[in-house]
Amino acid sequence: MPLALGLPFALAFGLFQLAPMAWVLIHSFQAGGDWSLANFGQILGSPYYRQSFANSLDLALWSSLFGLAIALAGTAALRQVPGRLQDAVVAFTTMASNFSGVPLAFAFIVLLGMNGAATLLLQELGLVEGFHLYSRAGLILLYTYFQIPLAVLLLYPAFDAIKADWREAAALLGAGPLHYWLRVALPVLSPALLGTFIILLANALGAYASTYALMTSNYNLVTIQIAGLVAGDIFLEPELAAALSLLLMGLLLLVTAVNQWLIARSRYE
Repeated sequence: MPLALGLPFALAFGLFQLAPMAWVLIHSFQAGGDWSLANFGQILGSPYYRQSFANSLDLALWSSLFGLAIALAGTAALRQVPGRLQDAVVAFTTMASNFSGVPLAFAFIVLLGMNGAATLLLQELGLVEGFHLYSRAGLILLYTYFQIPLAVLLLYPAFDAIKADWREAAALLGAGPLHYWLRVALPVLSPALLGTFIILLANALGAYASTYALMTSNYNLVTIQIAGLVAGDIFLEPELAAALSLLLMGLLLLVTAVNQWLIARSRYE
């Protein structure tokens, strides 16, 4: 009976996870109907494709760091408020974590575009001069926004590992708030912080809809290049897109492996 109940899930997992991955793996090593490494040679030898990986890593790294830092401070503050307010904020955060894609890009355009409401107000107050939404800084802000709710949801349970009396014990021993966080709280939270950072990194590397809705193809990212190669109006090269996808998956696997090694090392220490 348990196996029968799990059959629909196994079928869906095979059709929508394993089969596409197998297709990508097979076609990434094909060029012109023959087995070849030409797709990877074209990607690694092209400054344009190398730039797409550099831009994707740049946005993913900075938005993950900013999102993690803001979420850490917000979650620490959230754990200090009454239970009902905590539940309300967590519920709102869950809803906000699903606000992404085209609606999120449209909201940013309305608020922070060239003639956005917040942009015009800040310009009137003299607080914004050189900010431009359709730029690297604008994309980092957009990415950071949808990283924060996810990071809060991931870090919120991790704070259960911190006991309330640890702060009092540290204070009795002469430790200030900064010393307590650096020597007690953050080491305990380090596995959760590393794991959350990797998830945020993967989330940003795979983002497509928000960036495309905001920038179309004016910013060179790996996901935009993959989409253009399989659904572009000029030319279609699905085998090259498969090679790009395989390299992106390999990058994520490498980052995940490093994360698991760091977590294992921190637990051992």
